[in-house]
Amino acid sequence: MSSVAEKLARKSNRRPQAKQVRLRLVYIDFWSAVKLSFLIAVALAVVSIVVTFLVHTVLSSTGIFENLNSLVQDVAGAGTDLTAVLSLGNVMGFAIVAALLNLVVTTALGAILAVLYNLSVKITGGILVGFTNN
Repeated sequence: MSSVAEKLARKSNRRPQAKQVRLRLVYIDFWSAVKLSFLIAVALAVVSIVVTFLVHTVLSSTGIFENLNSLVQDVAGAGTDLTAVLSLGNVMGFAIVAALLNLVVTTALGAILAVLYNLSVKITGGILVGFTNN
């Protein structure tokens, strides 16, 4: 006769059957898509501003801008000063403006893609996604 512990050990070795569910994505909420794309755009804007600052700092500390400035002065003449154009203020100002434009465009693209997906579901039937419970 088997003990209770052996019966429990045999039962625990059996894996329960994983339940699989297949769902179809037929609608994306417009405002959810706008909010998500806005948050992604904010994250990308912060990353791009920080990366621009770090790249400018590294290039400035290694002397690349001075070498580039002397090359431009040799080619274009003594009147050109590239270091004034590539100052930290100018570069960061451009990075902030580009990040804000990217924020607006990415948010608008998220909204447009949500609308286009919702329209295409009428033709394609949506995306079939399978889930399992493990």
